[in-house]
Amino acid sequence: MSIGRDGITGLILLAVSLFLLVKSFQLPSLPIVPVGPGFYPAIVLSLMAAASALLVLQDLLKRRTPAGASDAPRRNYRLVVIAFAIVGAYVALLPFLGFRIATVLFVGALQAALDRPRTVRQWVVLATIALGTAVMSYFIFERYLLVLLPRGAWTGF
Repeated sequence: MSIGRDGITGLILLAVSLFLLVKSFQLPSLPIVPVGPGFYPAIVLSLMAAASALLVLQDLLKRRTPAGASDAPRRNYRLVVIAFAIVGAYVALLPFLGFRIATVLFVGALQAALDRPRTVRQWVVLATIALGTAVMSYFIFERYLLVLLPRGAWTGF
């Protein structure tokens, strides 16, 4: 069984993330701060390692299926440009609108761009997910982890 380009990329990213994950555990912890400097990198690197392993597994499983069994993926460069524009707008508006409002708009806009809702129920689900993401992120970072999130210059919120 051969490994493709995705599998090789996944293996490289897996090796890098595991190497850096080990290094993040070696960062010195400060006795005054409950969360040490390696906490956030360890979370991100663990998620990166899991995603890399899934990429390798996906590539191996794709190679096991018969050649004509799956359709070639449709490339949508327009959607990639739209997603980058939405992320850029989020970054640009964050200091003006603040984390909470900008995050609701960002999640809602990106979700609508990826899969446009067609019914009222789908729009309600989109709004609920966008609002829930912002609220949960706020409580996790600002209230639980005591990380100050950006306030908006225009909103003060």
